[in-house]
Amino acid sequence: MFKKELQRYDKMTIEIDEEVNLKRFLLDELNFSVRSLSKMKKNRTITVNGEFKKFNAILKKGDLVQVVIDEEKGHFEAQDLNVGILYDDFDLIAVDKPPYMVVHPTKSHVDGTVANAVAHYIDKIGENVKIRFVNRLDMNTSGLVIVAKNAYAHHVLSEDMKYDRIEKKYIAVVDGDVKDDDGIIDAPIYRPEGDTIKRVVDERGQESITTYKVVERLNGATVLEVGLKTGRTHQIRVHMAHIGHGIIGDELYGVVDEELINRQALHAYKLSLLQPRTKEKLNFKSEIPEDMKQLVEKLRTTK
Repeated sequence: MFKKELQRYDKMTIEIDEEVNLKRFLLDELNFSVRSLSKMKKNRTITVNGEFKKFNAILKKGDLVQVVIDEEKGHFEAQDLNVGILYDDFDLIAVDKPPYMVVHPTKSHVDGTVANAVAHYIDKIGENVKIRFVNRLDMNTSGLVIVAKNAYAHHVLSEDMKYDRIEKKYIAVVDGDVKDDDGIIDAPIYRPEGDTIKRVVDERGQESITTYKVVERLNGATVLEVGLKTGRTHQIRVHMAHIGHGIIGDELYGVVDEELINRQALHAYKLSLLQPRTKEKLNFKSEIPEDMKQLVEKLRTTK
């Protein structure tokens, strides 16, 4: 449907393969919001074969639809923070987030974030895009973060994330010897009233499903590959603590030993998704950080 060779970050081009109403095509096939359609109509930023068309137009096979992506640039301060950019196309950027870095500026972390680093990268390549995060990681969790370059890509990827069409895998080093080689943790996660940070397993909470598989058993600890079927705040950390195997270094839910590691031993190492326009499968991997490698080695040598 999309003519890949014609795609740009500020314009999308679609070749129609069957007769369809323009409005229905934009809403049902491309998943644009009603708000986006109103903006297109007002600014006349959608054309069919080079001409502006009203939304009641009937598209024919072979027609070329072009949508201009006209957005204000993000307001984040650009900072060169030496953050790894693993992938970049007209819709998204894959970032390798280091530990101890916040994804998005907050009152207590006004700069030095992934958003600042991505703003610097976008300035460097000369694009005019707004930064939208598809997923986020805790400050002390390292690994893969996906940034959408436009509202369309953000909507499609967020829907894919919501309905478990994006595969997310983590590596965690947890306390104790996990008995089963693999398992599923199906336990609702709830935020207690008055607590803005900590979550608990509680029947009043939202459905939360985590899968795990043993990678290696160490001295008093286990390396797990963990998958998310839902995306709740602190989900892996809460679920690991719930089964009695808190993440090593997790000061909120796990077991803290600063001689082993100074943060939670959790890394988002693998992510697979479909490119929003072309539907090409994209696979990203992030190498395990040095502090987690050292942790595993320490626990191996003491076994």
